[in-house]
Formats: sequence, C-alpha cells, structure tokens
Amino acid sequence: MLNVLGDFIAELRAAGLPISMSEHVDAGRAMTIIDMSDRAMMKATLAATLVKDGDHLPVFNTAFDVFFATRHVGDVDELFEQGEDGGNDADRDGKGAPTGMKSSGRPMGMGGGANSSLSAEELAEMLFRALRDNNDAAMRAAAQEAVTRYAGMEPGRPVGGTYYLYRTLRNLDLDGLYDKLVAEGATTGDDQLAQRLARDEATARIEALKAAIEQEIRERLVEDRGAEALAKSVRKPLPEDLDVMHANRDEMAQLERALRPLSRKLAVRLARKRRHKRRGPVDLRHTVRKSLSTGGVPIDLRFKPPRPAKPEIIVIADISGSVASFARFTLLLVHAISSQFSKVRSFVFVDGLDEVTRLFEHTDDPAEAVARINAEADVIAFDGHSDYGRALLDFHTRFAGEVNKRTAVLILGDARNNYHQAHAEVVADLRYRAKAVYWLNPEPQSYWNSGDSIIQQYAPYCDRVIECRTLRQLEAFVGDLA
Repeated sequence: MLNVLGDFIAELRAAGLPISMSEHVDAGRAMTIIDMSDRAMMKATLAATLVKDGDHLPVFNTAFDVFFATRHVGDVDELFEQGEDGGNDADRDGKGAPTGMKSSGRPMGMGGGANSSLSAEELAEMLFRALRDNNDAAMRAAAQEAVTRYAGMEPGRPVGGTYYLYRTLRNLDLDGLYDKLVAEGATTGDDQLAQRLARDEATARIEALKAAIEQEIRERLVEDRGAEALAKSVRKPLPEDLDVMHANRDEMAQLERALRPLSRKLAVRLARKRRHKRRGPVDLRHTVRKSLSTGGVPIDLRFKPPRPAKPEIIVIADISGSVASFARFTLLLVHAISSQFSKVRSFVFVDGLDEVTRLFEHTDDPAEAVARINAEADVIAFDGHSDYGRALLDFHTRFAGEVNKRTAVLILGDARNNYHQAHAEVVADLRYRAKAVYWLNPEPQSYWNSGDSIIQQYAPYCDRVIECRTLRQLEAFVGDLA
C-alpha cells in the first residue's frame, strides 16, 4: 500500500500539485487509522491531507481513479429479477453470471460486442431502469455491458480513453434515455417547475452514466497498461499551467477563478519582499568612520536604511486575435496588484494604439475594465491587422517623454507583424529612457522568428524576452518585477 501511495503522490507532484514531505507522511499515517476498504473514505482522507486548492481537485480525482482503480462487481442477476424481465436463464452460465461475463462480474477480455451478453434493446432497457431507479450498482453493471459491447477495446492498443468513451457513447441513445427520464419524472399538467426539475434530474443522471462509463474504461486501461503509464496519458494540467492562448471556455473559467487568489498571494509576497529588504546602498560616511579602527581599510561596510521604491509600470499590449486572451490576463493581474506599484499605465493596440488606464481607475473590478476595453478602446487605425511598428511609433511620439528611470515597460504580444515595418529603434530608445524593457511572448519559443514573427529585431533592445503562456509563468515574472 505504501508503494502505491508513493507512486500516487509522485504523479500528483508531476502534475504540479505542491506536496511536501510532511504532507506525504501525514497521508501515510492517515491510511493506518481508516478503513481502507472504504474507497470513498480513503479518497476524502487523501484529499484532505494532500490538496490545498479546490481547483486542484480534478487533477487529484483523475490520479486517484487511476492508482486506486477497483473492479466494481455488477450483480446483473439481481437486475434481471427487478422490474420488467430483461433476459432469461438461457442467457446465463451455470454460475449465475450472464453469458460473456466471468462469475466475478468482469467482462471477459477487452473486446467488442461479441462478448456482451445482451442485445442492444436489452442493454438500452437495462440502462433506462438503472437511471430511472438511480441505482448506482445497476448503473455500474450497465456501464460494464455498454463498454464491453461498444468500446471495442483491444489489449495493448495505444489508444486513449477518450476514443473508447466516444465509441461507447455514440452507440447509446442518450437523447432517447433523457426524454424517457423526463417523461417519467415530470408530473402531468403544465407545472413548469416540475418539468424543469425533471429535466435537471435527467441531465444529472445522464452525466452520472457518462462518468460511470468513463471510470469503467479507465479501470480496464489500468489493468492493461498499468497505473503509471495510464496516469501520464490522462494527466490534466492545473489551472495555473493551462495554455492561456488555447484554453477552451471551461478552462478560461478555471483561469478566471485561479487569478483572484493568485493576485492576492502575489501582492502579499511583493509587499513582504519590499518590507524585508535587508539593506539599502552603502553609507560612505559611516563606513569611513568604522574603518578608522582598521587603519582606514573599509573592511566592515555600513549601509543606509532600506527605502525600497515602488516601480512604475507601463504595459503595452497587443489585443488582436488569440493573443488577446493572454493580454487580458496580464492586464488583470497587473492591475489587481497595482497597489504594489507607484503607477500603472496601460496601452492596447492592434494597428492603432489607445491608452486604457482610465477604464481601470473608475472600477474596483479589473475584469470589468478589461471587458470595457473590447468595446471602447480605439485600436483600429487601418485594416485591423497587428502592426507593432506603427503602434510602438505612435506610443513613442505621444508618451516617450513620460518614461523615466523608475519605469519598467512591459510589451505583450507574439511580435507577428504581418510583414509591416518593425521600427525596432523605438524599443531601443525606450530601453535608454526606462529602468527596464521586458517582452512577454505567449507563443512557444520554438515558434519565435518563424513566418512573420520579428521578435529577433526587438530582442537586442529588451532586458528580457520571456516565454509566458501560463499563469504560473506570469506569476513568476511579476513576482520578480517588483
């Protein structure tokens, strides 16, 4: 058991969960005082000792289902005896298990419909009765039969569980099951509340069936490939490791939820870092006085009290196309921790440039300001395609005089300039005027300088050009900035 627990925790760490050695020990100790035959109790206990962020639970759940996979024995005989007749004794072997299933309840092999003991109509009726009665054991047994009949799983075949899930679900009439559940659950008449409750309940039960089928497929894959191999193939990224530019709607919602606690944590860390700065510049007068005891040799340096200054931040962000989502999260994070900077000014562009600082000044919710940027920012000057050279030149003409040695300039974008003129001399002059110039590029570094990317023309004039595709990378950069 300790070996399995160790492998499980190693997988969680590989997925990005922060688990210390003491938490590993706590989990091991907890396992000695609970009933490990109670899978739900084991899962809750491990989650309590190992997971510190609710957004990390989906990753934990996936890994747990792999490393602690079980074979659920569906008592199919009992199912046939309940309600309507779903089969007959001729369909079962001498041990009472349906034909095609071992007496343990496990389907023989990983193959397709030839091993299933039920016809398509019988399986559909079995699924409906399991869902109608909300019977978990019956649903697991029905999921076993559905996977056996429709998934077409083959031992050793390097195919992901998603493919087998798709093959199974497309052969099940889920819409028909949903309609039958709604018809049975809703009362007669025009009671809209009853109809809505019936629809919600039917939706929940259909989702539970999908989860049972997915779990059955995962358990068979664990038997075939082993837990460690399967865990790598089904590993889900944490919200802070999602690629911002390619996140789907659900993942964008995860990122939104992760950003608020991230900004609070980062603001506290920056404030503590500034407050605990150990020393300021060398105090020449006190150092010379101290050196009198060593014959004038300044062995013991004396320092002035630290007076850490808050930097000024200027953000210049490309908000065209898919880069817009990255710019959005960067603007959100920077303005969420704006109290840690003496001044924050934001500019956005496509082929025209507009200052949007004003949109952040009149709201306590940076997300509202970012939403208004899309509607109110004047960023289209010509054809609406990114023109970094024109936008940077416009910024320099109008605002270069306000850049000083306390200013850190952040340029956000993939530097794909649609073959327009680069005007890299603008970045060179900004670097001369500013404390630092950073370029955050949301593309993988292997894509840089390909096609119309001109990042190589700007890079010599930047203090750092950073691949920044995830919230974790963004947090690391902003944490160093102040």
